[in-house]
Amino acid sequence: YMPILNVCNLCKTYQAGEAEVKALDNVSFTVEKGEFVSIIGPSGSGKSTLLHILAGIDRPTSGKVYVDGEDIYAKSEKELAYYRRRKAGLIYQFYNLVLTLTVEENITLPCRLDKKKTDKETLDRLLDTLEMKERRSHLPSQLSGGQQRRVAFAGVLAMRPTTLVLDEPVAGLDPASRTDFLDLIKQLHEQRNLTVVMVSHNMNDIALLADRMLVMHEGEVAFV
Repeated sequence: YMPILNVCNLCKTYQAGEAEVKALDNVSFTVEKGEFVSIIGPSGSGKSTLLHILAGIDRPTSGKVYVDGEDIYAKSEKELAYYRRRKAGLIYQFYNLVLTLTVEENITLPCRLDKKKTDKETLDRLLDTLEMKERRSHLPSQLSGGQQRRVAFAGVLAMRPTTLVLDEPVAGLDPASRTDFLDLIKQLHEQRNLTVVMVSHNMNDIALLADRMLVMHEGEVAFV
């Protein structure tokens, strides 16, 4: 038996001038395959730092992160870059679409950059699930904020990641788009048995989606 994600004694310290800031202080927890875990806590509690380490973007000062039994920070830079692209589906609240590319081109771009082909059936299924089929030839400027976020989301899903790592994925959306996008995340989580770790400030979002809550305070996990 092996959890898909195993975080052991994770510490992250930053230098802020003369001072040393402890962003993460001995954080440990596990996540099972197919589980939806939400991370909450006040600003400065270490949520985003933790998320970036789970996604392979920011190295810990000490401690281990095991994904599928592999210590991701024991990997070479090349292997870590592969992990970031293929296994950790990181979605920020800020998303960048290429303004001169269509919806379809933006979705397939991450795969093309990785010299990986997106077959037509997979693309059609994604567009269908995201209710973007009628807009496949549209440019980002012709889409609403919620639709643009769906396109960014589809680009990550096309890579078929092992886990989805979501950083405030519905921040800044209007209430209707917010509800739609959360419903979509829930639907994809259930249909694909995806493992999801999501940072959110909104307790309603968490109540709708999460199997379990991880509460952070001053760099520590206060409750799981």
